[in-house]
Amino acid sequence: MEANLRLLAAYAAVARAASFTAAAAEMHVSQSSLSRAVAELERLLGAQLLERDTRNVQLTAAGVETLRVAEQIVTAHRSGLKELERYLLGESGVVAVATLPSVAAVLLPQVISDFRARRPQVGLRIMDGLEQVVLGRVLSGDADFAISTVGAAPETLEHRPLIRDRFHAVLPERHPLAERAEVTWDELAREPFLAVGPQSSVRRLTDAAFAQAGAGVTVAAEAGSVATVGGLVTAGLGVSAMPALVLPLMKAGPLVYRPLTEPVVDRRLDVVVRARRTLPLATSAFLDLLDGFRREQRDLPEGVFWSRD
Repeated sequence: MEANLRLLAAYAAVARAASFTAAAAEMHVSQSSLSRAVAELERLLGAQLLERDTRNVQLTAAGVETLRVAEQIVTAHRSGLKELERYLLGESGVVAVATLPSVAAVLLPQVISDFRARRPQVGLRIMDGLEQVVLGRVLSGDADFAISTVGAAPETLEHRPLIRDRFHAVLPERHPLAERAEVTWDELAREPFLAVGPQSSVRRLTDAAFAQAGAGVTVAAEAGSVATVGGLVTAGLGVSAMPALVLPLMKAGPLVYRPLTEPVVDRRLDVVVRARRTLPLATSAFLDLLDGFRREQRDLPEGVFWSRD
């Protein structure tokens, strides 16, 4: 036995109005079609729901209970359709972004604030991690998109340039190199170097920069997080090199940052999506807003630059 939604909606309208005439006017249908619908529902349920005379409609005990259940079902159906409509219009749902911690903490907050002001019913899920973890979340479908360095990205991923941030020397407050306006990679290599772990994209880029400068570097210590590296530098145990967007995360104590030259090295951060995938409308709206920040050249921390088209 299965009563369809049309029959339940027709019965609920008649039962609430206690009149076939009023219900027919409300639903813009004929009285005869409503009468057939109610009769069909009674046949399916095997129970009389209404007692009729020439003027009045009265609910039986079974009719009262059927009205309660019918209203629940019809209301849930309407609510579900409205929720689906909001989702399809990009006004609800969840935007899932995987990204590097520096992007999550420094770049995204203002974008998220503007987005939430425009679409308050849309939630955001931010999954931060190292490069390969971030890209893996996009490949697996856990994230709608990523903002990350790309390295050797699979061909199944598409990437669009977003920002660049310049590498800086990270120095203890009274270090001799702190008196310089700029520091070369070769000069930095002569100091005990404090590195992040080999799984980090920052480590890959610093190793490449030292190699490009022809500088042999001695890694005095390595740590899993930039905050730990910042603490080690503050304690005077060595120096480090970090991209500009990472610097606000190194708040262990008084540090000095100087741009690195010979060569100048920028870290490129892209928006990364799965190729040939249609994104949810809310996600597309978030990316449009982010691209609007780029086109308008919104303010960024020193040493961070929007990529050009």
